[in-house]
Amino acid sequence: MNLFLQILLLLRCVAAIGPAETVLGVTAANLVQEVTSSKYFTELIIKSRTEEPEECSQRVKLSRERARINGVEQGVQPTVTLGAALLIFALVGIFAAGIAQAFQMVRKHVFHDADNLDTAFDAGGKVSIGLTATTIVSQWTWSATLLQSSTVASKYGISGPYWYAGGATIQIIIFSILSIMLKTRAPGAKTFLQVIKARFGKRTHLVFCTFAFFTNLIVMMSLTIAGTAVLNSLVDGLSPEAAAMLLAAVIGGYTLIGGLGATFYVSYFNTMLIFILIIMLVTEVFYNPFGNPENPFGSAEAVYDFISCWKSEEGEAGNQDGSYLTFYSSGGLIFGIVNIVGNFGTVFCDQAYWQSSVAAKPLQGVWGFIFGGLTWFAIPFTLATTMGLAYLGLSSAQGFPMLSDEDVTKGLAAPLVAQKLLGATGEYAMLFLILMAVMSTGSAEVIAVSSIIIYDVYQTYLCPFRPTLKDGQCILCQKFLRGKATGSDLCDCPSCYSCYACKEDIDRRRKCKSIVKPHYTCPVHAEYKEYQEQLLNYKNWCIIFTTFLSIPLCLFCWGVNLNLAWSFYFTGILISSSVVPIALSILWARATATGLISGVVGGCLCGLGCWLYYASTFPGGLSAATFVENTGREIPMLLGNLVSISGGAVFSIVVTFCTRWHMTKEDEEAEWEKTRDIDNPLHPWIQVYKGELNLEDGENFHDRPPLELVIKKFRAAKLTSIFAAIAFTLIFVVLWPGSMLSFDIMGFSGFNTWTIISRGWAMVAAVFIIVLPLFQEVRAVQRQLKKNKEENEQGTSSSIPLTAIPSSPSHTTTNGTINNNNNNSSRIVRSNTDSSQNKQVYLLKGVSRAVDCVLQRIGKK
Repeated sequence: MNLFLQILLLLRCVAAIGPAETVLGVTAANLVQEVTSSKYFTELIIKSRTEEPEECSQRVKLSRERARINGVEQGVQPTVTLGAALLIFALVGIFAAGIAQAFQMVRKHVFHDADNLDTAFDAGGKVSIGLTATTIVSQWTWSATLLQSSTVASKYGISGPYWYAGGATIQIIIFSILSIMLKTRAPGAKTFLQVIKARFGKRTHLVFCTFAFFTNLIVMMSLTIAGTAVLNSLVDGLSPEAAAMLLAAVIGGYTLIGGLGATFYVSYFNTMLIFILIIMLVTEVFYNPFGNPENPFGSAEAVYDFISCWKSEEGEAGNQDGSYLTFYSSGGLIFGIVNIVGNFGTVFCDQAYWQSSVAAKPLQGVWGFIFGGLTWFAIPFTLATTMGLAYLGLSSAQGFPMLSDEDVTKGLAAPLVAQKLLGATGEYAMLFLILMAVMSTGSAEVIAVSSIIIYDVYQTYLCPFRPTLKDGQCILCQKFLRGKATGSDLCDCPSCYSCYACKEDIDRRRKCKSIVKPHYTCPVHAEYKEYQEQLLNYKNWCIIFTTFLSIPLCLFCWGVNLNLAWSFYFTGILISSSVVPIALSILWARATATGLISGVVGGCLCGLGCWLYYASTFPGGLSAATFVENTGREIPMLLGNLVSISGGAVFSIVVTFCTRWHMTKEDEEAEWEKTRDIDNPLHPWIQVYKGELNLEDGENFHDRPPLELVIKKFRAAKLTSIFAAIAFTLIFVVLWPGSMLSFDIMGFSGFNTWTIISRGWAMVAAVFIIVLPLFQEVRAVQRQLKKNKEENEQGTSSSIPLTAIPSSPSHTTTNGTINNNNNNSSRIVRSNTDSSQNKQVYLLKGVSRAVDCVLQRIGKK
């Protein structure tokens, strides 16, 4: 019957016009498209089956009639000139570079730690809750977040934005557990791969390095696909090659200047601008404050009227009765499952999120991830609910889809709505949104890749400082740190925070105005400091290399016509097998190298095999012509994701029990001591933690409290993270969607409540993420300036306290307290010796150590 009506409609239209004429604004070339629009078109409100049928409102009928007279529109028109786009890129790049330089000045003149490698990758290790949260929001707001979320809204209706937001929020909150465990059991680690190397050795380390690089590759691929798609759709005359080069230049410029800290500062402004633009778009759709005649909405009721008279496509979406206002959507549910599985991989295996954990103190990191996840939820939930549903409403208003299926998969629903409702203002708003998202996430990925190259490739394999260093040995003197030797065979290297020779080096270099700084002269730390400066310079080249590598990656994706949805679904298949093994590496002492390798490799291969096998059963199989289409279908992607993550979990746990069935408490303690030995002797982790642990400065850099004390101090943070993870997982995955199944199709009352929740969440999140980070960072700078002023008045240095170095492994301080560095539970104390006596002791000790070093080398020769 439907086919008969379509044929009659076609014959009527052909009889009414000539080849070049139009009927009601639609050309003959568009007649086939007009006929196919009947699969979306309806003149009855799609309501619950228990309610009486009702015709569409008069508002909908009048709008469609005007569209018939004036002609329908389709596609995004590139109206932003190339010159204007280049100016925007230049201004944004200059602004970001200025913020990065400001961060460098703050670290140099306020915190006095700008010129060291660790600050480039951990921003000082004391980032506040607010700044951690805003960085998580910025890093997790991919350009795909802004585009793909609206795409799923246009396909599945209200369930799409929810599953996108809820399915990607729980990973961030659950990650807070790994964050506190990393800071407790491996507080000196800068990458999660260092933990794997310390516990499981070279082979396992290389396997996980490979998957970490795969993760960063896929994230950059998603960024470039979405970024170039929007730029080419909005900017007239901009080629993909130029778009890729512009994005690379903006990302690399400020990242090179400021390192990770610059990304924190720039992320704050990026996130602030993103929320401002989202609120602007929400206001236009739901309130139409300026009475824009092109805007058919202006209230939640108007949006509801148009959406309720527009059917979803039968088949793939699987929405009940074709309604976009229902949670009974098989396609939406499948997307939600794939979204949850895939995002576990992109969070747990992405060094960028571990980097944010490293940059914050334990408690601040936990709350930063929790607040960051809840704040980020507002972006896809509110933006997609607004822009995705507005796209459906605009299509319903003219009785014809405003985008082709291909353009929808490219993520152009949100740019189209912005262009239609706000004109040039909306175009520039979307341009800024995408640029901010690409900048913040891209810079985080560049830093993540660079940190892996520096810490896990170059420093570990290519150019290690001590190639013959064994586990448990000091990297400075190669003596054992504790437990494996006694007397003179134990390391007694002082902390550089209590080294007078290091203080003299720093003062001399700080006073030097030349570009070439004087060499370090400290007999203990000089050689390692020179090595760290070499790594710092190498870091810059890594950032440049990684940034420019994104250009050919972008062009490859564009050349093979990879769409956003395909890359989004594929992510979980490739990397989600590493989720459980990575978690076990920091949570489970019994985990073994064989178990982890079996899980990550076996799960990935099983997932890929199931995905390709199921895709091959569709017409065309895996031929070149149909490969992307068949492998991108939802069921093969769902199967591949589920098999990958579950296979990784099963293989890693089963093989671990097969290879290590029993483990004593002493074995567990020894296992975690391996990870606690990960440290930088120039900036030991105990210096960052001494405030929380109520510790005083130790004589040796490796003096540290026992693991039990650290666990006890951070027990509250651990319990908070576990409770938050369980509670919000239940809320977002079970309780909230389950409650939405209590009714099949929303009426206006339910829809209005739903949109109020989305708008309210965005408003609260915007206030939080704009006010709290700024307040906390200003307070931190003020406290540090006050501290610096007090120390200057007292004539002492804030960062290098003067502490005497006794000459025996078991030290007795001037106040009579015993500090034996072979006893991990000893209390770290501060000497009360006069500073002039300290200088003499340090000089004598330094000369003695230098002579010993020379004699040892002569003896070896």
